[in-house]
Amino acid sequence: MTPEDVRDILRTVEDPDLGADIVSLNLVNDIRVEGDTASVSLALGAPYAPTETAIANRVREALRDEALTPDISAHTETDSSVLPGVKNVIAIASGKGGVGKSTVSVNVAAGLADRGARVGLFDADIYGPNVPRMVDADDHPKATQDDTIVPPEKYGMKLMSMAFMVGDDDPVIWRGPMVHKVITQLVEDVEWGNLDYLVVDLPPGTGDTQLTMLQTVPLTGAVVVTTPQNVAIDDARKGLRMFGKHDTPVLGIAENMSTFTCPDCGNQHDIFGSGGGETFADENDLPFLGSLPLDPRVREGGDGGQPIVLDHDSETGDAFRDLAGNVANMTGILNRRSLQ
Repeated sequence: MTPEDVRDILRTVEDPDLGADIVSLNLVNDIRVEGDTASVSLALGAPYAPTETAIANRVREALRDEALTPDISAHTETDSSVLPGVKNVIAIASGKGGVGKSTVSVNVAAGLADRGARVGLFDADIYGPNVPRMVDADDHPKATQDDTIVPPEKYGMKLMSMAFMVGDDDPVIWRGPMVHKVITQLVEDVEWGNLDYLVVDLPPGTGDTQLTMLQTVPLTGAVVVTTPQNVAIDDARKGLRMFGKHDTPVLGIAENMSTFTCPDCGNQHDIFGSGGGETFADENDLPFLGSLPLDPRVREGGDGGQPIVLDHDSETGDAFRDLAGNVANMTGILNRRSLQ
């Protein structure tokens, strides 16, 4: 069995999203054959994404069907001098406050870490940082002799937030240039190490922090969070246009607070309307990443530092896990398309 024989075998494995075989799509980096072992390096850049995991499993099955022992690895090139060890930087954004963007950020990051990915969570909301409370982070960053910052970890995530740098009740009253400087330092001077995903919780709106991130950080893509109501959709549209003007791909739309199920009678109530996020996604030809219910346990988890996504016995936890998987899937699609 030669590497070319193995390559022919891999032509039977299709990418379900791109609609062609992985060889034609340039998703095979290298093939080596030693005895009955076939070592295959795949150009898959979204670790633990359900679709890419399925592709790797289909490669294993195809090789085993030919009496070969598969040895599968994944590798993609990163060419950024900023965050060189980070494969994917995912911004979570909203046009307005109060739509649960930080809740989505925390649960997407925790959901990816729960799948086994190496994850960092950067709370970029300088004026209203909430992430440390939402994950009950007791430890604080440590400084090294080289004036770099070692981030604390919780739930398998490396954490960074302005909340670590100021007192609990101290307001941050800064003008734009200072925000730019601090954001840059909290990105570049932190020892993030090798990460599969760095999830960035952006503040609401389209201001200085967003501009700094768009101009200095190699964003893989963004998720826009909204509630179903028109007021939120109007502002989400502005956030969407912001990413468009800076050529940042939008991975899709997530709708939060979509439905409330009454714990007493079991009836469902659309408190903030219905279907607005999905309609918004359709109007802009974007993927709809999922609906998240209005559930008191989400608030309880945020206040208590226990992300609901880690509750594997909860339907709401299932919804957040599906969202995290869809974010990873869209990240993988974006990366694989870039190879064409």
